[in-house]
Amino acid sequence: MQLDDVLADLSAENVELDLLVGGLAAGGWATPTPAVGWTIAHQIAHLAWTDEAARLAAAEPEEFQVELRKAVENPTGFVDDGAAEGAALTPGELLTYWRETRSELQEALRAVPAGQKVAWFGPPMSATSMATARLMETWAHAQDVFDALGVARKPSNRLRNVAHLAVRTRDFSYLLNDRKPPAAPFHVELSGPEGDLWTWGPEDAEQRVSGKAVDFCLLATQRRHRDDLDVQAVGAEADEWLGIIQAFAGVPGKGRERGQFG
Repeated sequence: MQLDDVLADLSAENVELDLLVGGLAAGGWATPTPAVGWTIAHQIAHLAWTDEAARLAAAEPEEFQVELRKAVENPTGFVDDGAAEGAALTPGELLTYWRETRSELQEALRAVPAGQKVAWFGPPMSATSMATARLMETWAHAQDVFDALGVARKPSNRLRNVAHLAVRTRDFSYLLNDRKPPAAPFHVELSGPEGDLWTWGPEDAEQRVSGKAVDFCLLATQRRHRDDLDVQAVGAEADEWLGIIQAFAGVPGKGRERGQFG
């Protein structure tokens, strides 16, 4: 997809979440989410903080290197500290902060010269890949908020961005878990929310993954346990991948418990 298309999808994801939290009473922001120790305020603060970091990476790379050094010095607490700082704001202040940073990020990504890579906490990315990564994380953290509030969520074809990122970062998942990535590509075949079929990789690949796109994305963002999802693997390597799949940068997480969401 082109950058403008991904940014439009990212904006739509932000608007969906904004509509969900924008009218919450002050007490609602303290609602616990499935991420242990994180309230709804922490989730929104994390998105705002990460959007700001991405804006720095795109527009002020030297300033971003300062943030990157902080992350290296405190790899397990850096993210939580940023979320806690934002969560301490009033709901109105936090909403304003999030709305401003996500708007500024869009402007910064549009200004990145064609072909230029943007530094990140993981491998450097193009502006389009960065936008896709922000969409993935926005969708994933929004899922935590939907779950916290007990609101059913209707999946959209914007999920294709998330699925694409998960497929593209297959080898990164292996490296994060100190494993050697397979040499051969996999074939991934997912059914989209509107009934269309999304595929990646050669049709004759021996290692194959199939299932519902929304379930694949929930697994890749570690929002559901694998046993609770309609995602299948054919081949030992494909099965191994589904056990460690991670579409986001950072230390490997535990994901969710089996049956946590009924």
